Amino acid sequence: MKKIHILITGADGQLGQEFNFWATQYPDCVFVRTDKSQLDITKLKSVTAFFTTHPIDYVVNCAAYTAVDRAETEQSLATNINVQGPKNLAQVCQITGATMIQLSTDYVYHSKQNIPFKETDPVSPKGVYARTKLRGDMAVLKNCDRALVIRTSWVYGVFGHNFVKTMLRLGKERSEISVVFDQIGTPTAARDLSKAILDIILNIETHQIDSFLFKGIWHYSNEGVTSWYDFAKAIFDLRQMPIRVKPIETTLFPTPAKRPPFSVLNKDKIKKVFGIEIPHWRDSLVACLKELS
Repeated sequence: MKKIHILITGADGQLGQEFNFWATQYPDCVFVRTDKSQLDITKLKSVTAFFTTHPIDYVVNCAAYTAVDRAETEQSLATNINVQGPKNLAQVCQITGATMIQLSTDYVYHSKQNIPFKETDPVSPKGVYARTKLRGDMAVLKNCDRALVIRTSWVYGVFGHNFVKTMLRLGKERSEISVVFDQIGTPTAARDLSKAILDIILNIETHQIDSFLFKGIWHYSNEGVTSWYDFAKAIFDLRQMPIRVKPIETTLFPTPAKRPPFSVLNKDKIKKVFGIEIPHWRDSLVACLKELS
């Protein structure tokens, strides 16, 4: 099997760094890792020039503006990174024949619903972050015939800033923490998500799946359903930290950007087409906490 050259943008982020973990287990994959200093995806000329000097078969776009609340006052920056950047990558992929994998978010779903969202369900983004991510999704699908948009939720891991690491830090500083109980979704381990992406790439390479079968929107999160309150409880229970977690309503914890009240994702499509096996969120949390200890 020929070597597969995979460009990882945003390689210094919490998801981008996870691909290092899999390097030895996926010997056919050659990772081309970049951060903003090495490749500014918001500039088309820079993207074009990079592709002329590097053989790229796949792009995994982990680069994103993810400061959800700050995006409300930094709309231009969020738009540049979340919309123009993916569009530039998609346009160059279309020219070179590379396949693009765009990472997206459950925030695009914000309707009142109590059953897991399917890829075909209507979107209703609230706030700058959610709207720019949706626009980025659409730009990728419009400009590249070989493109997958993977929407995920509540990502955490051993790298970067995330909910798990925040809870562990606060647990050392306080004896009681208030966490919202009326936002429902599924935590996703960055380790599991990165592996799923690599398995998808190998699936495409070995089975020669036609682009019309894999182009489009896909959902990936860990299995199971929980609230932020129960997620926090699980973190402290597994770490045996005697922290009192107080459940509060979202209205008592106002933020500049609105959070989806329910954003559980239906993953039947990705499991059936690519044969992806997905761990339960609690099992993955156990593994992450062991690595963080």
